[in-house]
Amino acid sequence: MARDEEGLFDRIRSACAEVTSRARFVRIEAGGVERLARRFATASRIPIDLDPAHDFRGDESETLAFTILLDAINFGSGWFPLLRKRTGLSGYRTIATICRERFEREGCPRGERLRSMTGRAMAELLEQDAGDPAVIELMDLYARAWRDLGDLLAAEFDDRFEGIVEAADHSAERLVRWLTRMPLYRDVSRYAEIDVPFYKRAQITAADLARNLSGKGLGRFDDLDRLTLFADNLVPHVLRCEGVLRYDPALVARIDAGERLETGSEEEVEIRAVALEAVERIVAELEGRGVPITAHELDGWLWNAGQAPRIKAIPRHRARSPYY
Repeated sequence: MARDEEGLFDRIRSACAEVTSRARFVRIEAGGVERLARRFATASRIPIDLDPAHDFRGDESETLAFTILLDAINFGSGWFPLLRKRTGLSGYRTIATICRERFEREGCPRGERLRSMTGRAMAELLEQDAGDPAVIELMDLYARAWRDLGDLLAAEFDDRFEGIVEAADHSAERLVRWLTRMPLYRDVSRYAEIDVPFYKRAQITAADLARNLSGKGLGRFDDLDRLTLFADNLVPHVLRCEGVLRYDPALVARIDAGERLETGSEEEVEIRAVALEAVERIVAELEGRGVPITAHELDGWLWNAGQAPRIKAIPRHRARSPYY
């Protein structure tokens, strides 16, 4: 690939800062930023990792394949209330746990199987009800995501999962660019005249590979510190619960009533973009206090905080999106 890729993460940050300056439905509370930074500065720096995906046991090749496959279907929060869930587990944690158990028993599916995947086959693999039209809608998207991945691996990397990471050459930015060749990774919203890239799943794939491979070998990314917040629906919700974000009362009423937001709507884009900018401000506040941290490290802390019952008890926004 041509090396014209400098500045992708900067473009994400600048677009989200611009959305924040114009936002009508979501705003950042300066006092909330300071309070959360002060609290984080005195908290344990190593969060408890509640993501079952990170417990996968395999060699480097198997772990890499598993990570890429799971992150290819790491979305669906707008459908999660409809899924069959394991006792005590959320929608994502159910999917991740089933995938981990299945792959540890049977091995990761390879290119030919990915390219033949159907929604009904995905429902069977993930222990879901293929007779529910809304559930099969998500399973069809999961199947498409795996087919797209299989097509990319066949076209560019001789069906080797390692190939896509080798092509990134230890650059998270290059990995993001390779992944966004697939349509369901093209996480860019339009806000007025601005294109707002988020690339949540592409970015989290680099972070997960680094974590699952201990930052070594194919898990080493020299620009990992440039990753942004992984803008989804949970971390913005945590920031709202912690007093960092304030939503317009009418938006709160819609979320509390269980109304789904339209993907790419003004409100949905603002929630994701303003949350990303808020994390940038918290990072800057912490650095000013002599507490170095990156945006993606803070994302992990906030995501784990979002598993607390008091956070889960408050409704968060839902949107049926292939991006989170």
